[in-house]
Amino acid sequence: MNRLDRFTDTALGLVSTESFPAIVGIADMMLKSSDVTLVGYEKTGGGFCTAVVRGGISDVRLAVQEGIDLAAQFGQKVSTLVVPRPLANLEAVLPIGTKLAELAKGRHGNPFSNQAVGLLETRGFPAMVGAADAMLKSADVTLTAYETIGSGLCTAIIRGTIANVAMAIDVGMQEAERIGELHSVMVIPRALEDLDATLPLASCWIEEMQPLRLPINLKEVEKELVALPELQQEQRQLAEPVQTPLQLPESKQMQVEEQLEFTTQEPISLSDPQGVLEPLKAPDPAINPAQKRQELDDDE
Repeated sequence: MNRLDRFTDTALGLVSTESFPAIVGIADMMLKSSDVTLVGYEKTGGGFCTAVVRGGISDVRLAVQEGIDLAAQFGQKVSTLVVPRPLANLEAVLPIGTKLAELAKGRHGNPFSNQAVGLLETRGFPAMVGAADAMLKSADVTLTAYETIGSGLCTAIIRGTIANVAMAIDVGMQEAERIGELHSVMVIPRALEDLDATLPLASCWIEEMQPLRLPINLKEVEKELVALPELQQEQRQLAEPVQTPLQLPESKQMQVEEQLEFTTQEPISLSDPQGVLEPLKAPDPAINPAQKRQELDDDE
């Protein structure tokens, strides 16, 4: 079921007292006595506080009656009201409508959930501050917030285990009476989720999601390169002009010279009559070879 559907065709219940701790205690009793949802509190000034609940008509009537009975035990004068099926115009104009929208969206976790709640109300701000200091020093409790409702009424709200909260409230009562006027106190052993969501909480205990901020322009600065001494020397040698020609080894140089001399000799022309070769003559067929050999022997 949608959360917003729970508030459709339902009743609205209001209980008003003259003490913030008393109205918180009454709201806790109404939540635990019937199936209603605590919408929030309305502080109208002059010390008057109103708890607003929403649910079925029968559940709202039962919750309001439990609130009246508890207020009588506290000695509080109360005014109550049950509105069955409030019109949309009423919810749109009154602050109740905006709180219903917040409930429909859902609630965020409370860091002090499942801890006891202690409320100490004084008439006068100094008495409340002195009582809060004494409570923090006497037991392992945390001051989560404070609330003012007019007529000089100030309430300190502490959280912790049941034993620590009870001890701190006892010490705070004595300190508040010593400094000024103690008006009322309240200890709630275990607050329900709806009550946790409506209790005041100081901004230092609220974790807010911060947007991730990135720079618009990312500029990369090129770093200067550092050259090594050996590399700098090689670069200077390469940059200098060549002063002397390159010398080949002696053996290689002799081979090159011989190749050059061989290639520069004049070629022998076979057609030249002045050449070293004599023209060949055809043999005379009339001459006997044996006679010719004899003539050569005689010449020798």
